[in-house]
Order: sequence, then C-alpha cells, then structure tokens
Amino acid sequence: MAGKYVTLLTNDNFEEIISNADKPVLVDFYADWCGPCQMLAPIIDEIAEELKDEAIVCKLNVDEARDIAVEFRVATIPTLMVFKNGENTETVIGTRPKDEIIALLK
Repeated sequence: MAGKYVTLLTNDNFEEIISNADKPVLVDFYADWCGPCQMLAPIIDEIAEELKDEAIVCKLNVDEARDIAVEFRVATIPTLMVFKNGENTETVIGTRPKDEIIALLK
C-alpha cells in the first residue's frame, strides 16, 4: 500500500517514469511479506509528502516486477535507489533514518 504522494511502479511504467523524470526519483524496492519493508513504508510516505515538489517517490513490489529487480540486482529488501536523469546514482540496502534518505535526494 502506498501513500497519497507515492507512485507505484510496475513493469509497464518503470522505464517511462524513470526516464522522463525532471527531478530525482527515489525507488523503494519492497515486498508485502517483508517486515523491515513494512517498517520503512511510513517513512517513505512522509518523505513523498514532504518532498512532493522536489522529488518523485516510488515503490516497486519485487514479487510483481521481478524482471526489474533482477535487472538492478536487488538481492535484499528493502533496497532504495535514487535515479537522476534516468541513471541510478545511489543504492542503499536496508532501512535508513528519514534524514539520511532525504539527503540522498539532494
């Protein structure tokens, strides 16, 4: 479940959203069954709302978009990736404090 300002990514929209973004994109690779992912979810929602004018915050369910997870070598979840100008610029594995995640987008 994603918050109001979080975009759900799928195999169908991933490339378009990442490639066409005019601001940094944070992608939270998660799974519904993942405990740490569930703990991180409200933080991701808060970041999405706070940075709604500065960044695009997305979630990608690795069980539903396995091809993308494999393409980006996501072996552990949660994994957070930042994309700028269509390129992966940062990768963080595991949960992180909110301020650390926000700093990745600056």
